Amino acid sequence: MINISETAQTHFRKLIERETLPGLGVRLSAVHAGTPRADVRLEFAGSDDLQGDEWAIDCDGFTLWLDAPSVPYLDGAEIDYESRATGGQLQIRAPKIKGEAPPEAASLVERVRWVVEQEINPQLAQHRGHVSVQEVTAEGVVVLRFGGGCHGCGLVDVTLKQGIEKTLMEKAPGVTAVRDATDHDTGDAPYMPRDAA
Repeated sequence: MINISETAQTHFRKLIERETLPGLGVRLSAVHAGTPRADVRLEFAGSDDLQGDEWAIDCDGFTLWLDAPSVPYLDGAEIDYESRATGGQLQIRAPKIKGEAPPEAASLVERVRWVVEQEINPQLAQHRGHVSVQEVTAEGVVVLRFGGGCHGCGLVDVTLKQGIEKTLMEKAPGVTAVRDATDHDTGDAPYMPRDAA
């Protein structure tokens, strides 16, 4: 599941020994797993810090605890520690942390959510915006709700038709149309105010 090099285990043991707390281990979790912002969090953890559903990996002299919801995203991860003259560097490689594209046989909802999170929202984030999937109808109509800088933006119609709808129809076969369910009159920080567009 996870490969922890001997040098990384030695590094963790030294850090834990400095803390002098009995039963102290290390907890690894994925933050924003399955999204382009995904990252790992590594922290000390005692028995009173654990939720009870963590996966335990017994290492030489300590336990590495894996946050249960993070397990699918950390499967195949590698943890290494490289010593250098100026110190050292811990490296964690988790190839599945940003998620895996759903197969062609996956439901339209899964495929739409993947494209929204992996391709559309990173682009909208450049303008402080994002969308969330509210519904995917049986007819293939995707209903979205805009937020952030897109909520109330004067260019939202262009973004919806020329950007989002085009991308979803191309990348998620089965999408027939994209609709906006956002009340744009309530947007309080649009990227471009509607009266300026």
